[in-house]
Parts: sequence; C-alpha cells; structure tokens
Amino acid sequence: MTTRWGGAYTPGMNLSRRNLMLAGAGALAAGVTSEMIIGVPASAAGVVDYPGAQWVPASTSNYTVSNRPSSYPLNVVVIHVTQEFYPDALAIFQDPARKVSAHYVVRSGDGHIAQTVREKNIAWHAGNWDYNTRSIGIEHEGWVDQPQWFTDQLYTASAALTRSICNRYGIPKDRSHIIGHIEVPGSTHTDPGPNWDWTRYMRLVNS
Repeated sequence: MTTRWGGAYTPGMNLSRRNLMLAGAGALAAGVTSEMIIGVPASAAGVVDYPGAQWVPASTSNYTVSNRPSSYPLNVVVIHVTQEFYPDALAIFQDPARKVSAHYVVRSGDGHIAQTVREKNIAWHAGNWDYNTRSIGIEHEGWVDQPQWFTDQLYTASAALTRSICNRYGIPKDRSHIIGHIEVPGSTHTDPGPNWDWTRYMRLVNS
C-alpha cells in the first residue's frame, strides 16, 4: 500500500496531491473514527448535487468555499484513483490536517457514491490551482496497478456521475474535458493509470 496525502497545503500552490495524503491507517490514528465517515443519506442531507449520492462532508479546512460556476467556469472533470480503501479516503478528507479533498468518491464493490464537497466549492484535488478552480474531482477506490478494483459497478456509476456533471454545466463529453490526474499540467501522478479503460469509460459517459 502506497503513501498518500499529507502535509501542508495552500490553495495557490501546485503541490502533489499524492504527496498530500498519508495512509488510511495514519488518518485513523490521527483521530478520525469510523463513526465520522458514516455520513447521512442524500435525502436527509438535502445538500448533494448528484441524486443518490451520500453526503459525507470533507472538513471545511480541506477545500475553498466558492460559488461556481459564477465565480469560476466549470469545464473539466478529473478522474482519480484513491490508492486507499474507500473508508480511509473519506476519513482523510474529514481530517482537517490533511488539506486535501475531492468532490466525489466512488466505491469499487457496488459503485456507491459519496459526495464530500459541493460542486460549487473548490476541492483541493488536482495539485494545480487553475485546474482546481474549474474542475470536478472524482476519486475511485482502488490502486492503479490492481485492475480488479475497476469493477463494472464502479465504471457504470462513475460514468453516470460524469455524464450528469457534463450535462449540467455544458462540459463536452470528450477526452479534452474528461481527463486523468496524470493529464493535469505539472502533475507528477500516474492515476488513473494504464489499467483504466478510457475507451469503455467514455462510451459509458456518452451512452
């Protein structure tokens, strides 16, 4: 298991998100308990942007409050892979010391989706402030070198989410606007990696 997000971050810095996360065990050791990542059903929260998502809010220390798309245009969806188990990634987003977040996390086994940051706000996920301001970040449970994590359920659920985002903000459903973290300028990351099936994913997004 690789080391993930941890360390200091300020919104204007081009920092590696992979360097901004510690392993999930470290997050839990820091005091983020399992009870903190249960979240609440979307119907009870009343705040999710994507129907059916579960609201599991990130710490307010881990994103920038905004009013997109009025404050910044939204024209990119960035695809990530957590390099963590689903609950550990959520726990890290809820730890105010981590200074990292994404808008959504998709669970591998069943495609369940958690929303952790409102789409109008700026999640700290891309490692590039310009891209943070104009993108939605979607994390996927798994590891880049273990393709078994990229299940049918994960692809289907994520593609439906991306399709919804693109439809709502007028984002073209193509590979110039739906990109991997590796494609963010200045990125040092490889996710979603060579095992991510872009042909299949884009077909699903456009179905």
